[in-house]
Amino acid sequence: MTDTTERPWLANYAPDVPVDIPVQDGSLGDLVRLSAEKHPSLVALEFFGATTTYRELLQTIERVAEALRGLGVKKGDPVAIVLPNCPEHIVAFYAILRLGAIVVEHNPLYTPRELRHQFEDHGAKVAIVWNKVVATVQDFPADIAVESLIDVDITRSMPFGMRVALTLPIAKARASRDALTAKTSGTISWSSLLSSRPIDSDHPRPESGDVAIIQYTSGTTGLPKGAVLSHANLLANAAQSRAWTPTITHAGCTVYAVLPMFHAYGLTLCLTFAMSMGARLVLFPKFDPDLVLKAAKKHPPTFLPAVPPIADRLLARAKETNTSLQGLEIGITGAMALPHDLVVPFEAATGGFLIEGYGLSECSPVLMANPVSDGRKAGTVGLPLPSTEIRIVDPENPTIDVEPGMPGELIVRGPQVFSGYYRKPEETSAVFVGNWFRTGDIVSMDTDGFVTVVDRIKELIITGGFNVAPTEVENTLRLHPSIADVAVVGMPSAHSGEDVVAAIVLKDGVKPDRESIRQFARDNLTPYKVPRRIMFIDKLPTSLIGKVLRKQVREHLLEKESGKTGSFPTV
Repeated sequence: MTDTTERPWLANYAPDVPVDIPVQDGSLGDLVRLSAEKHPSLVALEFFGATTTYRELLQTIERVAEALRGLGVKKGDPVAIVLPNCPEHIVAFYAILRLGAIVVEHNPLYTPRELRHQFEDHGAKVAIVWNKVVATVQDFPADIAVESLIDVDITRSMPFGMRVALTLPIAKARASRDALTAKTSGTISWSSLLSSRPIDSDHPRPESGDVAIIQYTSGTTGLPKGAVLSHANLLANAAQSRAWTPTITHAGCTVYAVLPMFHAYGLTLCLTFAMSMGARLVLFPKFDPDLVLKAAKKHPPTFLPAVPPIADRLLARAKETNTSLQGLEIGITGAMALPHDLVVPFEAATGGFLIEGYGLSECSPVLMANPVSDGRKAGTVGLPLPSTEIRIVDPENPTIDVEPGMPGELIVRGPQVFSGYYRKPEETSAVFVGNWFRTGDIVSMDTDGFVTVVDRIKELIITGGFNVAPTEVENTLRLHPSIADVAVVGMPSAHSGEDVVAAIVLKDGVKPDRESIRQFARDNLTPYKVPRRIMFIDKLPTSLIGKVLRKQVREHLLEKESGKTGSFPTV
């Protein structure tokens, strides 16, 4: 696998990045164990200033694992985690895996319906849950009822002074306390698990091929599906990420967990990547630029996984408060395009790199990234990671590669690629061509091996027989001086299959002017790509990592047309 004819991207790897990584043996639990053996006194976790060493982390993991075993958790059992970023999240994750059980991550801000669907799918009978969400889980119907519900009060991991401040009889303290914790009954407290003796050293350990995680996809093209990821998949992706960033992969570096760890992106780059190299992982329950900057004054991040809006808000707030971002060596973004006009000032402020990458939950999730060097290419998602192979094929016949430089569907294979969807053999079969995974993304690759994402197949708009990529239209419309943001979707049309429809957020103080925008589109786009309809809205719905949810935009516009009340405000 070293042929640059078959893998042209290899010629553009940064210095010291290997072509391939060795096969990863063992289990994810080995990551923390080895870091604890090598660096027992180094700080593993920091939470609002409270710290946990690697020795303490491993001991706590082993105690909680023994407590879970006492509750009947055994190898192969799904165990649900419904937590924000907090020390208990890391402990629960590795304690479950220590037993050979399967972690199932959930967004704690999901609606009861969304959570219920996932529990119906995986059937976990043990759940470790933020106490703000306990009531929701307790209200599940009997057929999916959780037998052992462990509630977590995340304020108990905060420094003593902060815990005391939350108890003060003043409105601000009461509001903060109510946002962070809730009273529960009929549960097992997290603190009760910590009194268990450490797990026996001779307890059976999971193997690399065992299932480690069921990671639910975002569901932008339907109900979420559980991607089945093995220990080997996630070990490989952590190793690939370390290989890609050799300048920071050393004990004592600092990684900021501002992305939610229940999301595949945050899970790999924080839960596994950081733990595998003895890093200090600084945890934030949610992204707050002031909290991040406060932490950065003591321990600036060496590595910051983020999305462009987070990087943008952090930079803006640093300028407003005259706070230095120097010391940040590498920032990596994904989920959406990284604007060049953000990269330049961000790198000037930090003295480091801000690069764009690409991945999917089904791929653990990182597939490619720009080199951490001057050889990166703006506007692309970079090069495939070591041991990753890609092809660009005809979406209608994925056995046929498209001509070089032409757009087509990205298919991939590598050690990080999942085995299939949980209990969904038909859906699994539909996304594989032999041992190649169909990403559903339309991309192109230049002669140097750099990949550019064009759009998702299922979000392509077919109007009058022509395919329209929403991203292309959105990128053009964003150049209009009145437009702050835009989402382009396809809406039913009696004449052309679908109409191209733009949902537009205007800049502050700007009055709606459809004709001006439409004329701008006519001047810059082929006629069939010009939006037939333009709708003005106050804001676009986004995922927790800031990705615009086109599906929700389309559903809202359909409701609006039918006279129903929309789910987000319009003007």
